[in-house]
Amino acid sequence: MMIKTFSLGADLTINRLGFGAMRLAMGTFDGPPRAPQSGIAVLRRAMELGVNHIDTAGFYGRGAVRANELIRTALAPYCDDLVIATKVGPLPGPNGVPSEQATPDQLRGLVEADLRSLALARLDLVYLRVGGMTGPGGESIAERFAVLAELRAEGLIRHLGVSNVDAAQFAEARAIAPVAAVQNRHTGDTELLAECEEAGTAYVPYFPLGGGGGPLDAERLGKVAARLGATTAQVAIASLLATSPSVLAIPGTGSLDHLEENLAANDLSLSDEDLSDLRGQRGGC
Repeated sequence: MMIKTFSLGADLTINRLGFGAMRLAMGTFDGPPRAPQSGIAVLRRAMELGVNHIDTAGFYGRGAVRANELIRTALAPYCDDLVIATKVGPLPGPNGVPSEQATPDQLRGLVEADLRSLALARLDLVYLRVGGMTGPGGESIAERFAVLAELRAEGLIRHLGVSNVDAAQFAEARAIAPVAAVQNRHTGDTELLAECEEAGTAYVPYFPLGGGGGPLDAERLGKVAARLGATTAQVAIASLLATSPSVLAIPGTGSLDHLEENLAANDLSLSDEDLSDLRGQRGGC
């Protein structure tokens, strides 16, 4: 039976199926803003359906519609068991898309801005998001991560994470302060995933439903979905959670219907046959 919760940082019990807030304010980074009331309704329904882990960022938004403000408006004062994760590092470029990186001396201001926009005295989890939309690696993160470690020591942050990193960057961060979560594009880096399992670190794939240019294998998903009477999105989420007990899923949406569909994956049980089909391990005609 799949374990449905995870102990984040050894002291915060969260449901492994959470919610990603990027699409609350806009469909894509360069798309038009959504109606704020739609995002507020989605957030409140997510809480009713048992979500207690929301992944957000100060750079999620278009114009006056910002994910953090929607979260505050919809949910504050917050339930005691709600964990809000945010990420800092990316800065908007000339076109408003987060294409630049903050320097170490800019990170405190970004953390303080998230505290204000979310109306919190302490952030549960802050990721240092490294690089752009390309793969991880190729740069040191020590100086920037050390700034976040200082803010954690001051009590502004409870737990730290890193995003879009390789094994060397993960090790670099862990040498400075405990790392409670890694947020990478997918679970393809099996060695890093194994390191997270051993360390008790959550592994949180972003774009879990294949957005951002990462298409899913629709044929395999469709085959299993038809057998189970489920949707391909539900099978994709259930398959992700079956990868490892350390994996958390954060599918995001601005639609109530899609929210209901995504969260129903929590009750989907995949057999060994289903998992073999999804991984392309079964032979035959």
